[in-house]
Amino acid sequence: MSLNAEGVEREELEVDVLVVGAGASGLACAIHLKRLLTAAGKGEATLLVLEKAEEVGYHVLSGAVMDPKGMQELFPDWRERGCPVESPVTFDCVEYLQANGKKRRFAGALVPPPLRNHGNSIVSLFRVTRWLKDQAEALGIDVYPGFAGASVNYDGRRVTGVETRDAGIDRHRHQKPTFQPGMNVRAKVTVFAEGTRGSLAKGLIAKLALDLGKNHQLYETGIKEIWRIPEARARELQGSVIHTLGAPLGTSGYGGGWIYGLAENRLSLGYVVGLDHPDVKLDPHALFTQWKQHPAVAGLLAGGEILRYGAKTIPGGGYFSMPKLYGDGFVLVGDTAGFVNMARLKGIHLALKSGMLAAEALAEALLKDDTSERVLASYAARFEASWARTELYGVRNFRQAFQSGFFTGLVDAGLQQITGGRGLVARRTARADHATRWPLAEARLVKPAFDGKLALDKLTDVYHSGAVHEEDQPAHLVVRDPDLCVTRCTVEYGNPCQHFCPAAVYEWPHQDAEQARKAGGVVINFSNCVHCKTCDVADPYQIIEWTVPEGGGGPKYIDM
Repeated sequence: MSLNAEGVEREELEVDVLVVGAGASGLACAIHLKRLLTAAGKGEATLLVLEKAEEVGYHVLSGAVMDPKGMQELFPDWRERGCPVESPVTFDCVEYLQANGKKRRFAGALVPPPLRNHGNSIVSLFRVTRWLKDQAEALGIDVYPGFAGASVNYDGRRVTGVETRDAGIDRHRHQKPTFQPGMNVRAKVTVFAEGTRGSLAKGLIAKLALDLGKNHQLYETGIKEIWRIPEARARELQGSVIHTLGAPLGTSGYGGGWIYGLAENRLSLGYVVGLDHPDVKLDPHALFTQWKQHPAVAGLLAGGEILRYGAKTIPGGGYFSMPKLYGDGFVLVGDTAGFVNMARLKGIHLALKSGMLAAEALAEALLKDDTSERVLASYAARFEASWARTELYGVRNFRQAFQSGFFTGLVDAGLQQITGGRGLVARRTARADHATRWPLAEARLVKPAFDGKLALDKLTDVYHSGAVHEEDQPAHLVVRDPDLCVTRCTVEYGNPCQHFCPAAVYEWPHQDAEQARKAGGVVINFSNCVHCKTCDVADPYQIIEWTVPEGGGGPKYIDM
């Protein structure tokens, strides 16, 4: 859905290729395509990259440990060019955190093969993305931050471009004196590189049934903080990659934590939990906080201070959850298309590769002056013949196996290592995340105690995300049936949006249904939103619609 004004005259901008999203996949696509077209004598083709964040990199978030394979293909001399790296991985291990405060460490040969990281690099995806933007602009590619795509333009089933978000509409949907209408960007082909659960791609996939015959995509929410810690401890940890299982989630669902040693006396730490967890009081931020309170983590943070906070969803469903990658006038890349290997907890190299594969198909189509579905099908063919497909097919049943229980998932994951990714079942199916909820009476998860130091509440963490939105605009989080929140959700699920949102966007302060109706239902503090899309995924009735706010609004994930 779009919050744009209707019946407004809009300027039109025509380009050959429009890329929506200036993350790793979108920029890799633009860079590789520009080089291919230039080599073919078509360097005058116009490429435009739109980014909804105020600055490129502000809305990207990852752990992040990068497999260099994708970057090596995009830029064989990436190190010499100065691609920013926090540290090469010098040590990795897996720790099982016990509820009694103890831990068990597995290192060396005991680390599961998917979690072995020697040869990889710890990076800030913010810094890498900013560097990619510089490489793109050096090639003459236009990159426009602060322009959010509000809706997709169609001619029948063909995508013809996007309409960008209006600026200057007040909370009552009236035009302010500063009103500026969005523009229609027309393109021969559009690349959707919006990241996880992109609002444009979500509508596109539904409209054109691109997920027909596919598994439901499964999502996780990852919570991340950057801390500065005492210098001596930071020196010991720099280059270390530690992944954790066990507490606080235990065996009740899919999830775990990470600790990565960065340069400049900093730690990247975070916790990921599957949104198919059945407890309606699932609160990823609360689990992250409880994880930090475990002695194994708290000891590493002692004497430190938080620098940054962020959250995002991760499309972890794998190969069988990936939508159709192309159609008339468009392709999908990166997280938008599900290019994530959850078994390895990796996606950057796959995002880069997806962008490059798409670029090769686009170059062929533009040289033929034919961007039809028939010609763009070569993107899928290239993917199926690539190492990216080999990698994703090798873990095709990984994430779904955990929907049969934690221990079943572990056993199946082990069998997949020796059966080429098959495991116990040739093709596992998956239930949608929102369809796995238990009734409210069966909720078990509890909140932590916050102390303002190690255990920070949501509002304190949101402050460290840098999230800012224009206050006088329509809420970009739209509840399509507000009365349902009162008539059913309170009784059946206890209004879980107040729990699962990691940014305290949703509040339910009402004493009873009558008071809730008078107050208009759930209270939405949209200015807190960190654009993670958890609400769009986890709402049990699927009536929360995340759409783009005015361009430039949102978090500022500097150095994340």
